[in-house]
Amino acid sequence: MTIDPRFSELRREALAALAPPPKLALSEWVESHVHLPSSLAAQPGRMRLWPQQREMLDTIGDDTTERVTILKSARVGATQAMVAALGHFVQNDPAPVLAVVPAEADARHLMAAVVEPVFAESPALRAALSADAGGRDTMLFRQYPGGSLTVVSAHAPRNLRARTARVLFADEIDGYELSAGAEGDPVELAMRRTMTFSNRKIVLASTPVDADTSRILRAYDQSDQRVFEVPCPHCGTFNEVLWKDIHFAPDKPETAHWRCPECEERVEDRQKAQMAENGRWRATRPDVKGHAGFKVTSLTSTLPNAAWPRLAAEFIEAKRSPTTLKPWINTVLGEAWRDQSGEELDEAALASRREPIGLDRLPSETLYLTGGADVQKDRIELTSIGWTADGGALVLAHEIVWGDPNQSETWAEFDDLLKRDFRHPNGGALRYDAALVDSGDGGMTDQVYQFARPRAGRRVFPLKGVPGFKRPLVERSKTRGIALQLVGVDVAKQRLLNALQAGTGWRFSDTLTDEWFSQLTSERRVVRYSRGQPAARFERIVGRRAEALDCAVYGYAARALVGVAVERREAELASVKAPKKPATVIRSKWLE
Repeated sequence: MTIDPRFSELRREALAALAPPPKLALSEWVESHVHLPSSLAAQPGRMRLWPQQREMLDTIGDDTTERVTILKSARVGATQAMVAALGHFVQNDPAPVLAVVPAEADARHLMAAVVEPVFAESPALRAALSADAGGRDTMLFRQYPGGSLTVVSAHAPRNLRARTARVLFADEIDGYELSAGAEGDPVELAMRRTMTFSNRKIVLASTPVDADTSRILRAYDQSDQRVFEVPCPHCGTFNEVLWKDIHFAPDKPETAHWRCPECEERVEDRQKAQMAENGRWRATRPDVKGHAGFKVTSLTSTLPNAAWPRLAAEFIEAKRSPTTLKPWINTVLGEAWRDQSGEELDEAALASRREPIGLDRLPSETLYLTGGADVQKDRIELTSIGWTADGGALVLAHEIVWGDPNQSETWAEFDDLLKRDFRHPNGGALRYDAALVDSGDGGMTDQVYQFARPRAGRRVFPLKGVPGFKRPLVERSKTRGIALQLVGVDVAKQRLLNALQAGTGWRFSDTLTDEWFSQLTSERRVVRYSRGQPAARFERIVGRRAEALDCAVYGYAARALVGVAVERREAELASVKAPKKPATVIRSKWLE
């Protein structure tokens, strides 16, 4: 029997019509279906991916890749890409999804300011996260057909307990802190919640912070370690754009350009967009399977605020101090800070930098004065630090009030120190702008509170030191009735020791003793393992006291409490005020 060829053709057409459409790559689906609101994009509307984002998203959508690690800087659109990928799992591959961020405020911001606006702007996703009829949805938990989305903070262990997910998005993992009583590292806890799914997907992303404790750096080292390479417009060779190949004339950031490592030809920023469009990802460890790692930095970003001259100008400002250089390296280059402060500081070298300055010999550039006090059982120690307009610190004195802090006379003598006026070279008088007094010694807490409470108007506050390298430098306690300042002592020590290591920003009075410098260098930063995870902390060098270091840290933190504008303070110090006229005393003849 002969089959009419027309029947065979019709049969093929019918089968083709019944077959499912070819699966779009995740990047193609995003550009077709995801829209960005004006609150998140300079050009709102349908999302247009950068060349670096396309392979990242396609890998997240690849069923053969279980883990994706994104080692990122700022200004590369990583968070937007992750939210777009979330839309894919809601719409095309429904599953229980768990999104983990460092803090509760971050969770609320992610849902209210990023996820909901993107879904509301995208027609294909608009109805996906609408409230369910049963009223089970909350701000940070939403259900949709076939799955759910939960956004949690990594700080509370209970957030990661009793959560099960097939898809895990963990953002800014270097910002996760181990809370008291934590059952383990938050990233490990979150990953355990996916173990019941054979087709799980784990996406870790973060800007790196410190090299010796960086979670994202360790995760990237376990991946196939992909780098983004661009072709040179002159020789066509593909290379990763590194900061060492960005050149500019001294103090002329507008001359910044890239120099090809192969042909050494000059490449201008205006050529970057075309280079990025033709760029490619290269796995430096292709032997690793199932774990893709991407390193993406601002150096290949085509945003106007990531232009090479702009980044060069930021670098010129940042390099003046380790305090500003570290976040620049983290957020612009996407590199971890490799800290050297674990090495012991040379106290003799620091002592050799003493100069003839002091409370009675104020340098003309001194604009502010802060104090940091440490309370011991037989004395109160006070370090006085002057501050310049550009943040330079001048340690002007370290004084000790001997006496029992349980006695009012000791506090009266200490108060006399804080009420002093110091003649400024410009003609005015300088007074203490703020002072912090340690109340951490349980035996003296009430005495410190009693002393500081009536002096809050002079910015004399009690403090309590709190550990942790992710804490604010200073924040007010929520305890009612007490103006207690919580000082991030690890943060303050890190900044102080980085500055001392770099040899910039700090100057010392010739009134400071050799013992004071020994105490200033009495601690070093080390890394110890806690519950299997590296954790940095400061440890005391055996045989040294640390009152000078503590006082310097408190005086450093007190600077954050002073908000007087530079121009106003300069005007105040330039005005010579006449001394107060003594009050007239009328002697009564009746008393005689």
